[in-house]
Amino acid sequence: MVPSRIHLRRFAFSMSVLLLLCALLWMWAALQREESTLAIRPMSQSSMPDGFSISHHLDANGIRFKSITPHNDSLLITFESSEQSAAAKRVLDSTLPHVYVVSLQEEENDPVGWLSLLRDTSHRFG
Repeated sequence: MVPSRIHLRRFAFSMSVLLLLCALLWMWAALQREESTLAIRPMSQSSMPDGFSISHHLDANGIRFKSITPHNDSLLITFESSEQSAAAKRVLDSTLPHVYVVSLQEEENDPVGWLSLLRDTSHRFG
């Protein structure tokens, strides 16, 4: 049986719609991601705290984190949400000595970073 032209057009149209829906689903999933990272840096030539003590402080306060990694004379702590990173910043600011700076780390390799820039600065217009 030879497929007719109308069946081929319907198949092509269906595949195009399916591909479009997959792309929209991927974009929605990327926009829903709220991963946040804190950076701990020494203010002077003092040494960095170890990851174990940081994880102990966070665990003692019930704050869950994804990872703690050293990077360029700082510790990067990744969280699943910005609420967790804000809570961790409050805890670490109060528990660590004042020779360390705890700050929000900008994501450099974020594939949808330009979307977050649009979303974050949209309230400044007008």
